[in-house]
Amino acid sequence: MFETILMFVLAYLLGSLVPGYWLGKYVYHKDIRNEGSGNIGTTNAFRILGPVPGSIVLLLDMFKGTLAGLLPLFFHSSINPMLVGLAAILGHTFSVWIGFKGGKAVATSAGVLLAYNPIFFFMVWGVFLVILSLSSMVSVASMIGFSFATIMSIFYYHDPILAIVAVALTAFVFYRHRNNLSRIIHGQESTIPFGWYYYRHHKD
Repeated sequence: MFETILMFVLAYLLGSLVPGYWLGKYVYHKDIRNEGSGNIGTTNAFRILGPVPGSIVLLLDMFKGTLAGLLPLFFHSSINPMLVGLAAILGHTFSVWIGFKGGKAVATSAGVLLAYNPIFFFMVWGVFLVILSLSSMVSVASMIGFSFATIMSIFYYHDPILAIVAVALTAFVFYRHRNNLSRIIHGQESTIPFGWYYYRHHKD
């Protein structure tokens, strides 16, 4: 029982780490919570800090999810890694380091999936990249990627715990992107300088 509690606490603390905020504040002397979208995650780090620090934030946010998902392996526990990973996702979303606020947990969720099922992770990642290449919108790629993960977990993998977690996370991701959805509907969503949609609307 103690080991189970310890795993969840460690997972939450791992998820609570905020590399985007720390990198911006201590290296670039910018508080990314006050610039761009105000998010502490990868997309805003790319936008405010640049592609190199943005990539670092992406890898670190994913890595903390993966590390949390591997805790049952380290503790020789039979508890499902997805359940432990949920604590890291909550930690990223409600970080103790920044007043229990945080990001949308897309990268951290992907990191947990990498620990749980690497093949499935690369399938979802492939869908994410294809949609991103077409839409030039991280929000659209994230929501469709999570929707794909939910459909696959229910109808292909037949994994009840994976399916329940996927449904819950997809609903959560859509909720966290509710403002993005409004901007998408009205054609006002921010795009990244990459992909078919971006180049189509930025022709000379």
